[in-house]
Amino acid sequence: MGDIEQLEAKFSALIANLSASKRQALSRNLGRALLVSQRRRITAQQNPDGSRYEPRKPQKIRRKKGRIRRRAMFVKLKTARFLKVQSSSNEVTVGFGGRASTIAEVHQYGKAVTMGKRRKRVTLPQRELLGFSDEDRALIEELVIEQLSL
Repeated sequence: MGDIEQLEAKFSALIANLSASKRQALSRNLGRALLVSQRRRITAQQNPDGSRYEPRKPQKIRRKKGRIRRRAMFVKLKTARFLKVQSSSNEVTVGFGGRASTIAEVHQYGKAVTMGKRRKRVTLPQRELLGFSDEDRALIEELVIEQLSL
């Protein structure tokens, strides 16, 4: 059973008893908290399990001397322009939109893509940008229990 299914099984009956406005408020709070958590993890360059992202391969760039490739990955991808949260009374979604979603998908699953002017086929390593860590699961449980106690 996946992460989402485990959490849903725990709380589905309790959340169903909430009014639509309270479910909407809970969804909004969960979305904001998960968004902050995902951004923090991307900034730390970590997968949801706590392991570090696999670094970029060293490139032979004569004129830039490697400056660009040594910076942290996904600096712009984690900004509010690209990383979005949507919530309704029934669901919460944290993800990327537009072209950023294509870039994120390639890294999330470690797919093969064609890059550069020479259209070279490259398989990128898997770097999980989005996912549930143990802290995220605890945070979700805490927020749901807090909302139910109101």
